[in-house]
Amino acid sequence: MRARLYVEGGGDGGPLRRALRESFRAFFEKAGLKRLPRVVACGSRQHAYDDFCAAIDRPSEDFVALLVDSEGPVNATTAWAHLKERDKWTRPAGATEENAHLMVQVMESWFLAARDCPALHFGNGFRASALPAAQRDVEDVAKEDVGRALNEATRHSRKGRYSKGRDSFDLLSQLDATKVIEASPHARRLVEILADVMGGDRA
Repeated sequence: MRARLYVEGGGDGGPLRRALRESFRAFFEKAGLKRLPRVVACGSRQHAYDDFCAAIDRPSEDFVALLVDSEGPVNATTAWAHLKERDKWTRPAGATEENAHLMVQVMESWFLAARDCPALHFGNGFRASALPAAQRDVEDVAKEDVGRALNEATRHSRKGRYSKGRDSFDLLSQLDATKVIEASPHARRLVEILADVMGGDRA
């Protein structure tokens, strides 16, 4: 079965959306997926949800899924319950729990799981000690703390302060996906479900 993943991010189009697609492709390859989903960069989280709803409403044999930032801690028992509580989004008819996925608490949280990657990316002047102490579950680090830590860690780096548009997708493409999966239960769930629906195997 083929899969399409509707992802928040990429701005209004052009190079950023291409960078998003390529970086997620690299991440999934490193995660060991033998078959890769088609990644659809949607811009805003609302557009991602709207595009996903339109896609799942159309007759297709493809597996379609939504991937957005949780924008905070996930206390609900399911992704759809979290999105209902936070965004007032309802689960479309025909969607199951396997169709909704979260980056907890933001995509940048994944960078904390493989902190050697931002150190290499930003080079001289990067201050790793400004990042939250390494922990088993990066999803426990508050969204605000993730952003503040990246800003502080990169303040005097060769590339300057972290810029989402300039740095995020380069970093995502360079991440050790295995470390992310180990430190982020929601990332692991995403990869495992994609592997299952597209053939069940991971390298």
